Amino acid sequence: MKVEGVLVPLITPFKDGKVDFKSYERMINHYIKEGANGIIPLATTGESPTILTCEYEEVLEKTIEYNNNRVPVYVGLGGNNTSEVVKMSKIVEKHSVDGILSVAPYYSRPDQRGIYEHFKALSESTNLDIILYNIPYRTGTNIENDTVQILSQLKNIIGIKDCCGNMKQTTELLLNPPKDFSILTGEDAYFYTTLALGGQGGIMASAHLRTKEFIDIYNLVKENNHQEALDKWKLIHGMIPLLFSEPNPTPLKYCLNKMGLIDSDEVRLPLVNVTKKLQDKLDKMLENIEYNIEV
Repeated sequence: MKVEGVLVPLITPFKDGKVDFKSYERMINHYIKEGANGIIPLATTGESPTILTCEYEEVLEKTIEYNNNRVPVYVGLGGNNTSEVVKMSKIVEKHSVDGILSVAPYYSRPDQRGIYEHFKALSESTNLDIILYNIPYRTGTNIENDTVQILSQLKNIIGIKDCCGNMKQTTELLLNPPKDFSILTGEDAYFYTTLALGGQGGIMASAHLRTKEFIDIYNLVKENNHQEALDKWKLIHGMIPLLFSEPNPTPLKYCLNKMGLIDSDEVRLPLVNVTKKLQDKLDKMLENIEYNIEV
């Protein structure tokens, strides 16, 4: 199944050191009501590095329960130990998910051969659909376009979350896309550009806010109404740098807590809460955002 539209990589709400499932359920209901085309729990925006093994499956179970088959679910599952990632995929397979979002192996910095073999081993070990996640400034290694092209030929590698940070590389991939393959931006500021160049959508942390407007832009481009899409994009793109001016997802959690969607803006070390200076800027930004949270 081709992945398209606006997918929200969910934050994981914490309260008093534990996952706050009451807020989590409220979030899932909210984003489905807003029209999100899919949700992605347990990825980087969900603070996956600090999610305990015992919490991982519980968050996964609750995601499936709260979603109740309403929108596609792709689960964050990656690492730099290939055999461990394969082992974890067996846990994910026990649940009714649509697939996984899997980051390039980090820290080890494998070459393109190693990246290919890592994803090939994962592909061969599971029937789950796999979205590649390329984010060199976090992992230290880049999935080059030639490697993407070869990986796209594997039976269940269906797309990529592109955060390569190189517009030349992104453009070349968008203009020469693999067949039946979804190119989704993870660089939120490139959303309109990606759509205009033929991309299928985005997996964007900033879509936690003004979700409907992101979806409107996607739909307008799909309808070939680029000018109206661009006009809408000009109204929202300015908030994106603010949301990433301190480590993601701390600014987002502050905003979602202020909006009443989550009960606490708590993050886990090594992340810390936003500075007072950024709080003031975010408060000003929120004054211009309409939102309707059902508790």
